[in-house]
Amino acid sequence: MKIAAKGVAIAMALVAITVVRTQAQSTAVLAAGDKAADKVALGAKFVQLGGCDDCHTTKKMGPNGPEPDMSRRLSGHPQEMVMPPAPQLPPGPWVATVAGTLTAWSGPWGVSFTQNLTPDPETGLGKWTEEEFLAALQTGRHQGRGRQILPPMPWQQYSTLPEEDLRAIWAYLRSLPPVKNKVPDPIAPPAPPAAPAR
Repeated sequence: MKIAAKGVAIAMALVAITVVRTQAQSTAVLAAGDKAADKVALGAKFVQLGGCDDCHTTKKMGPNGPEPDMSRRLSGHPQEMVMPPAPQLPPGPWVATVAGTLTAWSGPWGVSFTQNLTPDPETGLGKWTEEEFLAALQTGRHQGRGRQILPPMPWQQYSTLPEEDLRAIWAYLRSLPPVKNKVPDPIAPPAPPAAPAR
């Protein structure tokens, strides 16, 4: 009887230890989940405060005029919107023109189209790594090593943010639904006129 009681006591102790350990693990998982959710929420605030929708979300006509098309949120310049050649501005203080969607910009740098920031693997950031995203915003180069990031993207301001804030933006962008939208490549500015022969 004493041996059986001892066995039951040991079994109950093991069950109690297992329950406590499982509860601790569940609490840790919940805390990690809360931390991830907090990170995404912080990233959402940075995206909102940074006005990312202004350029990276195309516009549609609403009851009060143009408004962001949230069904295509942060998917960049619409692939079906083929732009005519940018108007040439006369010399003077005006140096840029912009499409009504705010997704195509023309200036001394040529023509730039706002990029697809959704996690679509073919046309967005789906194949990017977090480190490539951070490097892009810290260096002003596509994936941190490619072509220059063109105006009007204010990467210089983002480069001043602490890395943990950039990681929060990344976490938020990864939480978006992917939107398949192939943005055109930038167009280089026209070559300067050749110098007259002497």
